[in-house]
Amino acid sequence: MSKAPARRYKPMTTRRRRAIFERLRAANPHPQTELEYASPFELLVAVVLSAQATDRSVNAATRKLFPVAHTPAAILALGVDGLSGYIRTIGLFRTKARHLVETSRLLLERHGGAVPRDRTALEALPGVGRKTANVILNTAFGEPTIAVDTHIFRVANRTGLAVGRTPREVEDILVATTPQEFRRDAHHWLILHGRYVCTARKPDCAHCVIRRYCDLRGI
Repeated sequence: MSKAPARRYKPMTTRRRRAIFERLRAANPHPQTELEYASPFELLVAVVLSAQATDRSVNAATRKLFPVAHTPAAILALGVDGLSGYIRTIGLFRTKARHLVETSRLLLERHGGAVPRDRTALEALPGVGRKTANVILNTAFGEPTIAVDTHIFRVANRTGLAVGRTPREVEDILVATTPQEFRRDAHHWLILHGRYVCTARKPDCAHCVIRRYCDLRGI
């Protein structure tokens, strides 16, 4: 039996890339994070809590936490045990509580209680890696950063928008190639598309607004 011919992918041209983002923008002109927050600090807390957890579970916890403690001083006053009581429904809650209490202390000592608009300063905080820093810079401060999580990694590789072996490779390609007018919202468009349409096990290609531009590259 002869082997099937190797699949040939279309090159990701500038025109095709622009068409993908135009379709995503038309379907969702003003994409927003699904995490609930009212300040950069609340967003930072929510994003730290969201590691290996769903946005829904984080929102359920922060709806109880934020009315009681929504500033670094208040989180620090709660301490690890007090904070753990509010977030124990979230995976790794004890570790996350320690990170958030220490982060609150550092914000008060080094930044006057404010969340810094600086990648290096953000990544110096416990529990804050590159992806979390990108989310804060993009969502809280409007920076054109792209945080690559599992959803974005999958969508970028499948579509051919950014074919890379690691999240950092995909991030670098997306930042370098996404047209400037789309870069501010690219993170949210791609993550929502991966969460609800281009899912891991069974992508809903029949209802995909970018289907005609996608090669569905296996990943």
